[in-house]
Amino acid sequence: MKNSSTSLYTLGLTILTLVISIEIAHGGVPTSKRYMVAAANPHAVAAGLKILQEGGSATDATIAAQMVLTLVEPQSSGIGGGAFLLHYQSSKTLPKGDPIIEAYDGRETAPKSVTPSLFLDKNGKKIPWRQRKAGGKGVGVPGVLRMLELAHKKHGKLPWKRLFGPAISLAIKGFRVTPRLNALIKRDRHLANFPNTRKFFYSEEGLALPIGHRLKNPVLADTLREIAEKGPIAFYTGPIAKDIMVAVNSTQHLPGTITLADISGYEAKVRKALCTHYREWKVFGMPPPTSGGIAISQILTMLERFDLGQIPAGSAKAVHLVAEASKLAFADRNHYVADSDFVNVPASKLLDRNYLVSRSQLISPYKVIGKAKPGILADYSAPKLASDYGENRPISTSHISVVDNGGNAVSMTTSIGTAFGSRLMVRGFMLNDELTDFSPFPNLNGQLIANRVEPGKRPRSSMAPTIITTKDRKLVMTIGSPGGSSIIGYVTKSIIAALDWNMTMQNAIALPNFVNKNRKTELEKGSNLEEIAPELQRMGHKIKIRTKTSGLHGIRVRPNGYEGGADPRREGLAIGE
Repeated sequence: MKNSSTSLYTLGLTILTLVISIEIAHGGVPTSKRYMVAAANPHAVAAGLKILQEGGSATDATIAAQMVLTLVEPQSSGIGGGAFLLHYQSSKTLPKGDPIIEAYDGRETAPKSVTPSLFLDKNGKKIPWRQRKAGGKGVGVPGVLRMLELAHKKHGKLPWKRLFGPAISLAIKGFRVTPRLNALIKRDRHLANFPNTRKFFYSEEGLALPIGHRLKNPVLADTLREIAEKGPIAFYTGPIAKDIMVAVNSTQHLPGTITLADISGYEAKVRKALCTHYREWKVFGMPPPTSGGIAISQILTMLERFDLGQIPAGSAKAVHLVAEASKLAFADRNHYVADSDFVNVPASKLLDRNYLVSRSQLISPYKVIGKAKPGILADYSAPKLASDYGENRPISTSHISVVDNGGNAVSMTTSIGTAFGSRLMVRGFMLNDELTDFSPFPNLNGQLIANRVEPGKRPRSSMAPTIITTKDRKLVMTIGSPGGSSIIGYVTKSIIAALDWNMTMQNAIALPNFVNKNRKTELEKGSNLEEIAPELQRMGHKIKIRTKTSGLHGIRVRPNGYEGGADPRREGLAIGE
């Protein structure tokens, strides 16, 4: 395959994709012996696989996949957005010592000129959600390219330029509009109101591009070619940066105030990965500014006293226990967590086992605890109050999981915010609307809100790329999902399904979704969870049946290689060799 022509490669991929899709539909499990890629679009998976076949690292494959996702999933992620990445460096590639897990933060930042009233109108009232998610005010300085550059400098094997080839080629040749993309264009209320996106996503008659239409993006190809040649500096300075600034500040809808200095001054960060224990495993997650790592670790630790392996998956008792632990985690999340560069987030106290064992005692196997309150942390004063706003983005964001031939792994969740981000298209890519994850209000009941808008600050997220290892740090699993604040529930469910219920990676991902965000218990519409709703109601749960479109993509280590999982709710695949 490595030496085949591009056309033969594409044909082979098409056949392989069809075969794997049929296998998954009939309960099959994607497996491989040497390496694997799991992502939300077959073209992105193909790009990552090609890089691995050429000797690239997990980081290299992730970069190639992300560039393709910029093209084929313009509603979900891309170079105009941000991402969180966990990297697992195998002991095979280290001279000595245990494997290393690093956390890379590429979350967008607010321009220096913003004020806490960014999303308030002249009367001090909140600009409605449906309005503020489009236009310039919500655009944060994109971080994904700087973050990928940082990871590539340490973990890349192939030249940076080489990783852009698949995306550039596909942008020129074009790709077929999928049913999902067509449906999202049709349902969007803002795309047709902005000149660039109206021209790109609609026909001359004003209709959404039909299923099967070959969508080419030569402008994006030129942009990617420039970044490939010069590196990310071509994005953060010069003509591309200027075009971003002009698009944000001159739009007719809620113009922003981003500057060239804001863009050129962006810094990605390497942070210390969170590490907690769950039964016989170690769980590594992202620290703030995302809340996902803390919340998932809290939920799992609080559930340790229950023998989940003896409780049937999908049963009312199983859903009840996970939902109750989730309530407690969300109460802490909403009170304590924001950008740790601006707020003193007590992560170590929130993850302290004694604290969580105490919190777990609030969980009854038979009835709900009602609305949970945040825990009281010893020796911690919270002069600021976090809040539960934003992240209503169930159909956007994307996740990539990769394991390379050396046993190194990546778990990266990447986003431009709501579907199609700010709806501002610049040089062939969509700009994010991630600043809408900030609270629109600076204070509540006289207390400053921790997740309020501030210059240079990163909005709180729920993205939760996760890596599981054994206690001696041998890789077990890499997983993550899109889904706004529901990400926490999606990833937790899949971890429990794989580890406690010993499901295959594919079945763990496909298992019906449920989540409780300290409100109602949400059950996935159209799933067999609807049948247990009455029993949950008898326990005291307030039930909401709704579509829960996750985009879980994961890889699990097995004795003979790797086992992949791709969310059947999206268009992705898990493929390896």
